[in-house]
Amino acid sequence: MSNKPAILAIDQGTTSSRAIVFDQHGGVVSVFRQEFDQLYPANGWVEHNPEDIWQTVLVTARQAFQQAEQKGYEVISIGITNQRETTLIWERDTLAAIYPAIVWQDRRTAELCKALKDAGHEEMVTQKTGLLLDPYFSASKIYWILNNVSNARERAANGELAFGTVDSYLIAQLTAGKVHATDATNASRTSLFDISTQTWDDELISLFNVPAELLPEVKDSSSNFGMTEKSIFGRKIPIFGVAGDQQAATVGQACFETGDIKSTYGTGCFAMLNTGKEIVRSSNRLLSTVAYRLSGETTYALEGSIFMAGASVQWLRDEVQLIEHADETEALARSIASTDGVYLVPAFTGLGAPHWDPDARAALLGMTRDSGKAEIVRATLESVVYQTRDLLDAMRTDGVEINRLRVDGGMIKNNWLAQFLSNILELPVDRPKVMETTAYGAAILAGLQSGIFNSIDDVSKLWQAETSFSPEMSKSERNKLIGGWQQAVQRVL
Repeated sequence: MSNKPAILAIDQGTTSSRAIVFDQHGGVVSVFRQEFDQLYPANGWVEHNPEDIWQTVLVTARQAFQQAEQKGYEVISIGITNQRETTLIWERDTLAAIYPAIVWQDRRTAELCKALKDAGHEEMVTQKTGLLLDPYFSASKIYWILNNVSNARERAANGELAFGTVDSYLIAQLTAGKVHATDATNASRTSLFDISTQTWDDELISLFNVPAELLPEVKDSSSNFGMTEKSIFGRKIPIFGVAGDQQAATVGQACFETGDIKSTYGTGCFAMLNTGKEIVRSSNRLLSTVAYRLSGETTYALEGSIFMAGASVQWLRDEVQLIEHADETEALARSIASTDGVYLVPAFTGLGAPHWDPDARAALLGMTRDSGKAEIVRATLESVVYQTRDLLDAMRTDGVEINRLRVDGGMIKNNWLAQFLSNILELPVDRPKVMETTAYGAAILAGLQSGIFNSIDDVSKLWQAETSFSPEMSKSERNKLIGGWQQAVQRVL
């Protein structure tokens, strides 16, 4: 039996690690997932145990690999996609992390970022990186670890330590420390990388006081990131594709043309718009970032982030226990005609784009004696949609034309939510056949390098919509709902 070529995609997310093997047509051959603990050691702090990240990746990757090979597939390369901005520093010789991973949601460096902003540095940072001075990005987290772990600074300067986002950490683990690298998309989220010159920048490195010795080599998103150790899969396999999760989803959604846009509804919600070879500078505090870099050519994107999407549904389930499973939200939302003026502004960890207010806190507004579980659940789902509308409005004011939206992520399996999104955005919304777009994007990047796909045109032809939703709401109703949302946000800011 001749073995069919396949690609193993490692999708290391904020709450779980997944491994999916794809065939050459984008079909899913095997998939395994494992959740791990979220650690909250202090108010506004979010950490992961690096060993949890590595072990869940190792276990799921081996399971997916073995099942695919038992089905007669041959895994010929690996793609990695990851939660972005999450920051690790480890010893080069032992690969042991010197501190827990500081997660992208963590706010402990808010004061440092504010001090740098007050000192007038934000304009330079934004000009070079396309990012804002915010605790969200990696540089201030690196600074914090170096200042709070004894001897870390001096060990870093001696070249004993390595910094990486999660992709770099996994590459180091998979190659037994032989490779210290990242790709241009992940580098573009650190606040240390100049996106126009595509290099680590000395001025930024000195602003955040980060020794250059810590930094990984930056490669194209499709590139050779080294071979896995033989002991992991029983033979060496090349790592051929790497991209941060939102960029990987952009590739997985085949958003290769200027003006293509996708929105991913996971823990947070991230809208990414392809701006081609041009860096579009936002006047609305959206981020300019690298969409992907192939064959040395950089494609840029405009991005808006909402911190709480699926995480708000987790809050309904775990903290206030209004539901047992996320799947229950659709029936509850459909069980009432409207929220009757109830709005949730989910600023649990501050508000993301276009407000960027790290100190805003969540609020449930407009409640009456009649407000119950269904209203609160529906208001939670609606909040994700209103925030998406705020993002797209900001992109439009930055001079961008948007005609339709491609969506993905766990939340969007909810048909009620997808329809409400189309209604409020006044746009057709397309949900793809391959819903695992983030992992699929990593597989595409690895497949381009290993020759399974010849070009991005090949990949574009594979993309298909599973369902398309069109607006079905009157203008007056839409305006009324959006007006109520805007009032609610103003009360929180």
